[in-house]
Parts: sequence; structure tokens; C-alpha cells
Amino acid sequence: MADDRKPAPDDQNSPAADGNEQWVILNPKSGTADHVDEVRQSAEKRDYTIRETTHEEHAVRLAQDAAANDVDRLAVAGGDGTLHEVVRGLVAASALGTVTLGVIPTGTENIFATNTGVTSIEEGFELLDHGERRRIDVGFAGGEPFVVSCIAGLPAEVSVAASSDLKERFGSLAFVVASLQEVTEFEGLHIDLTAISNGEETTWSGEALCVLVGNVLRFVNRGGQANVEDGLFDVVLIEQMPASDILAEATAHRVFGRDTEHVLHMQASQLEIRGIDSDPITFSLDGELNTHHELVLYTDPQSLTVCVGPTYEGTHPD
Repeated sequence: MADDRKPAPDDQNSPAADGNEQWVILNPKSGTADHVDEVRQSAEKRDYTIRETTHEEHAVRLAQDAAANDVDRLAVAGGDGTLHEVVRGLVAASALGTVTLGVIPTGTENIFATNTGVTSIEEGFELLDHGERRRIDVGFAGGEPFVVSCIAGLPAEVSVAASSDLKERFGSLAFVVASLQEVTEFEGLHIDLTAISNGEETTWSGEALCVLVGNVLRFVNRGGQANVEDGLFDVVLIEQMPASDILAEATAHRVFGRDTEHVLHMQASQLEIRGIDSDPITFSLDGELNTHHELVLYTDPQSLTVCVGPTYEGTHPD
């Protein structure tokens, strides 16, 4: 398969050009909170300006400050939540396309870092110095940006409960399996869903357990990294089903790699999820919870330049 990925303006195989400013936004409380000294040492030897968060939402403000100071390279030392705040700040400052972003994985899950091939603090800084740049899609949900995923429904509040073992065994339905272990009663989502891809519209209406919308993350087949340069979300809708069917469908979906009766997979550049009843729907944007009665999601294709590691892939075979 030909690789038609779009590189960032710098030659993707050459060392990074010197920028006007280079900052690191450091969350000292992310993950196990034992990374601060290592991050500071790596940043200081490369002459990075260090900006440390002190409270929730602080990274939003620091990202806006970075944009105002013409920062060219911006390292984010934290987890997916910190990265989410930084991207929000860049969007608020209309600076999404002016900064090269590098993730320094110090969080608990580090989903974005894992799926863009960044495995350590030192590697994150090295990639900012000399690594490959790619332009990736940014998703928007209700006007708020996200880079990893948007999850609606049963797993939204407990999505982090899905262990690596569950995800390996059950793929997309791992979120449901994990949720059922923590939630005893869930009446489902009564929703209308409209998805648009390449000008074609797909609609669905009924009771769903959840809707999983992946940007850098995909939930079907082997899971892992989605094509984050194609302008499309990777969407999984899991219909309401008897609890006794969930494990059977999860096994078939993962072990045999086949579609199942209650799992609908599609790709879309735009989605509309509307609740039919009066209760708001809980959404998790990169792990941050929000509630909406109706949510419009769309992609901003190849709008953010990021540093990626050697295992990063932009496309996947069918």
C-alpha cells in the first residue's frame, strides 16, 4: 500500500529547525509523580523554558502563554489529560498550526504517546530535537478539541477501569466488560446517530450501550493506533444487548476478528449524537467528562504538527 501521509513542512527525516522559543509544560502530579527531576534535567540541558502546572486547567493557560511568546517547540510532560488541556489552550489562542508539539509521557496510561511511538521521557525530548514530524487530525466535540477519543455512554465514567489484559482479550468491548464490573444498573442510551463520510450519510436510532469515537485510538480488531491523518474518526457503536451476550460477542470480535450482531463499526468525518429522552449523555473527551443532550463531532484534518516515534504508522491495511 502506498504511503500518502502528509509530512509537516520541515523535512521529516532531518533534524528540527531551530525555533524562536522552546518550552516544556510540566505536570508534576501526573502518573506516579516521580518524573519531575528527570524532566527538569532533560529540559535544562536543552535550554527549554520550564512552566510547571499548579492546579487543574492550568495547562490551558500555559499553552496560551506559550503561543503569546511565539513558542516554536512545545513539550508536554504529563498524561493524556494534560495534553488535552494544552491542545485546548492552543485552540483558544488560534495557535494550533503554529507549534510543533512533543509529548513527554509521564502519565498513568499515556495513550497518545503510546500510539504515536513515544516510549520514554528522554525519547520524547530527542524526537523534539531530531525526530520525524507529522501533521495529525484533531477532533472537535461540541467545539472542544480532543486528540485521543470521545466516549459516550456506559464506559464514559469508568473507561480507565479497562485493564490492558481486558483490552487485549476483548478489544472494543473491553470498555463494556470493565463497566459492567463497576456499574450494576445501566438503562442504555436512547439516541439518534448520524455519521457522514465522503459525502455519504449513515443513520442509526435505538438503544446503545456506548459510542466509541477514536481519533488517534481505534477500538476494533487489534485496537491500537488509528490512521490519524485521514480526516476520519474510527467509530464503534455497541448496541444494547443482554449481559450474557457481551462476553460471547467480545470473544468473537477479538479472537475471530469478525463483525458481530450488536457491534457497528464505521468511519466518519462528522458525527451527530442526539439523546432522544430528557437525560443528558455523559461524554469522556480524552478522559475529561462532559454532559450534553446533543453533540456534534467533526475532524480538523492534519491541523496539528507532532513529533512521532519509529513505531508510528499513519495507515493500516484492511
